[in-house]
Amino acid sequence: MRGRQAFTPDIDKAADYISDKFGQMDLDKLDSESDYLQKFEVLSIKVKNADIEVGGTEVSPDDFFVLGDTANIEWAETNEIEAVQIAEGENFQQRFNEIRESTAEAFVYVDKSHEAIFRRYQPFFSRASRTFPKEQSSNKIFVLSSKSSETSFNAYVTKETDRLELANVVGKIEGNRKDEYVVFSAHYDHIGIRQPNAAGADSIANGANDNASGTTAVIELAKYFKSKGTPERTLLFVAFTAEESGGYGSQYFSKQLEPDQIMAMFNIEMIGKPAVEGPNTAWITGFEKSSFGELLQKSAEGTIYEFYPDPYPNQNLFYRSDNATLARLGVPAHTISTTPIDVDPDYHQVSDEFETIDVAHLTNTIRAISQAAVGIVSGQDTPTRVDASQLN
Repeated sequence: MRGRQAFTPDIDKAADYISDKFGQMDLDKLDSESDYLQKFEVLSIKVKNADIEVGGTEVSPDDFFVLGDTANIEWAETNEIEAVQIAEGENFQQRFNEIRESTAEAFVYVDKSHEAIFRRYQPFFSRASRTFPKEQSSNKIFVLSSKSSETSFNAYVTKETDRLELANVVGKIEGNRKDEYVVFSAHYDHIGIRQPNAAGADSIANGANDNASGTTAVIELAKYFKSKGTPERTLLFVAFTAEESGGYGSQYFSKQLEPDQIMAMFNIEMIGKPAVEGPNTAWITGFEKSSFGELLQKSAEGTIYEFYPDPYPNQNLFYRSDNATLARLGVPAHTISTTPIDVDPDYHQVSDEFETIDVAHLTNTIRAISQAAVGIVSGQDTPTRVDASQLN
């Protein structure tokens, strides 16, 4: 599957494979879907041509970038477009976010005292941007200039727009409480083809640990819970697309359900290698943000397995996987992982192969998750909600 990169035909093969597995188990489908593929579109918007002048002088392509929707820009001096400034001494990141989130179109003068951070932003935001069709923002042009916001400007920008299709894979086991959901998830995409470091060298980033291991867990958990008959709460088994490309799969999924109806989310990421604490342990991101982790610890008492808080707080891992989207909506959504991410030599490398996977550890972890989830699946336990106002 050539690394399962989102927005390529290769990931479609992976989606079909997971869909076939769900079909073999005879999982239910979401009420809104005719099959297990939860398809959606993302717009790719790229600047095709741009002619920008400040005070009658043409601006170099390296000194501006454009954010916004699909509409072309024709801003002459007579247009009533707001001119604003990120001035010297201001917090660039904070001011940038304020302007970006504004609904008004704007021509933004960035003072040259911010040149260093502007140079970091410019290449990233000059690439094609991706957005959901109904979430386009107003056009904004950021220009690095010593001029003030009182200076005249002209801007003529044409854009190229493509519609890209993606798909999550979702199966369901309907419970007695139809509208109380427990989500088991993992992203099934990876980073695709890499530039080989030598002629004839491997160029396919297979992503065995990241995150075929988590996807395996979702499939096996679906098989296990299906064998147990009708659960008390409804179970959703989700393989997310495009986690590595901006989290579009989890973002779309989060908009299809009422967040208050999701009781918990077990997001599973990179469980193919033993944790630093040992082969029968796993850590939970955002442990302190709800009682989810404490409930899993309690469920594991008397077993050989142990759950504990994320040992890598400086890695900001709570916000780096698909759980973050739902956590920001108040869902007790956490990622379970085992890989020592700070020293793993195979992370996002072509060396992330099946041979690096500890299958016994992977099996034990999936088994531990299945048992740790019993109290939440049965309705006996309900994690506290995440306080979304406290999240970044």
